[in-house]
Amino acid sequence: MPVLLLNRLTPDLLESVVELDQRSLGGMWSFDAYQREFNSPNSDLLVLSIPSTPDSSDSLDSTPVSPLVGIGCLWSILEEAHITVLAIHPDYWHQGFGQSLLYGLLTCACQRGLEWATLEVRRSNQPAWSLYQKFGFREVGFRKRYYKDTDEDALIFWLSGLHKPEFTDTLGQWEVIVRDRLAQSGWSLSVHL
Repeated sequence: MPVLLLNRLTPDLLESVVELDQRSLGGMWSFDAYQREFNSPNSDLLVLSIPSTPDSSDSLDSTPVSPLVGIGCLWSILEEAHITVLAIHPDYWHQGFGQSLLYGLLTCACQRGLEWATLEVRRSNQPAWSLYQKFGFREVGFRKRYYKDTDEDALIFWLSGLHKPEFTDTLGQWEVIVRDRLAQSGWSLSVHL
């Protein structure tokens, strides 16, 4: 079973993050923006990657493919985790990768002692808001014409109680759900946060 790695962004992957952002989000953030987030003590940048196998680069006919398949970012603002990016390479949608990243981001928020998490999502992105609701987020409002490219509204989602002792148990339950979902798609998960 192939392994999916969930860990913090390293500087050598910044270019790959920008490429994935372009592919998945249409170029929401630039290299400089990701560099700022990487250097900020108030940001957590996570990546999902597929480690290359020793013989995967032996073929001269194969086109090199980035092992990076997902990115996530949160800002730590006072006691809030503001999830600003959660993107999966389109070739890997519907396999549980988004769940893995969201689990990782919420784990980071819990490690920081943050009390709640919030995020915005396009009103039309039903798969994303279904994921957030599955993880206990509640829709609490919207931002009118938040997305400038389409003037689409953003739904605001909120999850509280991250600082409570029982949230650690919840994270443990979610980890089992995430690992089971990935196994259904033929993946195993290795977490290094």
